[in-house]
Parts: sequence; structure tokens; C-alpha cells
Amino acid sequence: MKSFVVTLYSLLFCFGFVAFGQHTALKIGDKAPNLDQPLQATTGVVSNLSHYGNEKGLLVVFSCNTCPFVVGMKEGFQGWEKDYNAINELAKENGVGMVLVNSNEGKRPGEDSMEEMAKRAELMSYKMPYVLDVNSKLANSFGAKTTPHIYLFDENFELIYTGSIDNTWDPKRKEDIPYLRNAFNEMATKIVIKESEPRGCSIKRVAQK
Repeated sequence: MKSFVVTLYSLLFCFGFVAFGQHTALKIGDKAPNLDQPLQATTGVVSNLSHYGNEKGLLVVFSCNTCPFVVGMKEGFQGWEKDYNAINELAKENGVGMVLVNSNEGKRPGEDSMEEMAKRAELMSYKMPYVLDVNSKLANSFGAKTTPHIYLFDENFELIYTGSIDNTWDPKRKEDIPYLRNAFNEMATKIVIKESEPRGCSIKRVAQK
């Protein structure tokens, strides 16, 4: 019972994502915006989404250092961060690049600073770039809601899947549905489930003057 209460509390805390502002969400078939926006990685390298794309496409994951849906809960859901490197390998196998984007501008002075991002990348041995999105500009152009929020693009940078990695966050699920893995497997044919509801904590934006 205690585990359920902790999980429920975390869900209620994180589901503030609905109030993410009036940013238009990308739709299936839309081209990735701001492909040339400079993005600094924890390694110090400044690049952009165009650079991170691979022969068959690009996987963009809006993430952070703090959300229980990313880093895991003390009891209950263990978070998706533990799967990031395996997802990166899956992306590579399918000719797709991968990048993690931290858009939590509201926590930039603290736990989601570049310094803390670099520490997190080293601690978790990230195999993919982890970049900082200044003023949540990229998140706003995507209409990204949560950490994590997944966007899979094809070789033309057109959106083919968006939403959650899977449904393992849901303690009431009747079966595990690996949305993202299925999308990778179906890239060459037809993706059956193109969208799922993203689950996680709201991206911490700040009001722009």
C-alpha cells in the first residue's frame, strides 16, 4: 500500500505537464523545427539537431536530472533513464541518431545547470549527447510537454512517432507495450502506434519578458 501511495504522489506531482503553455505540438509528418539551433553538449561541443541525425533519422528525447520518471522513484517505477543507453544502441542498429535535451530553464541555476548535467552524464555513462536548450526554445518549438518526451524522426526529419518510451510507468497495465521499440521495428514498413501520451514531469519553463 505504501508503494502505491508513493507512486501515486509522484504521478500527481509530475502530471503538471498539462499546463505547459500555448506551444503548438508537432504532428505526425511535421518536419523537425529549429534544426540549426546551436545546442551545447555536456562535453562542451556546440552543434545542432541536423548534426545529430543519422542516415535513417533522429531520436530526440527531452530529459532532465531530476524527474522521477527519468531518474526513478524510491519505491515503484524505476524510471526510463536506466534504459537510455540501450535505446541508443537500438537507434544505432536502425541507423538513427539520438540526443538528450534538457529544457528545464526554470531549474537552470540549480539541479539542471550545465555543471549538474555534465555530472549526470558521467554518472550514468551516457552514450549519446546531452545538450542544454537555452530558454526552452527547442522544447517550445516542438510543443514538448514532459521529461521524458520522445520524438522519432525519419531521414527527412519528418516526425514518425512521438510520446512515451513504453507503458511500464502504469502499475495498472495489463501488458507491457514497448511503443518506441515497436516504432523502430516498424520504421521500414508502417508504424502502427504513431502517438502515445507522454508521461513525466512538466518541463520547467520560465516566462519570457
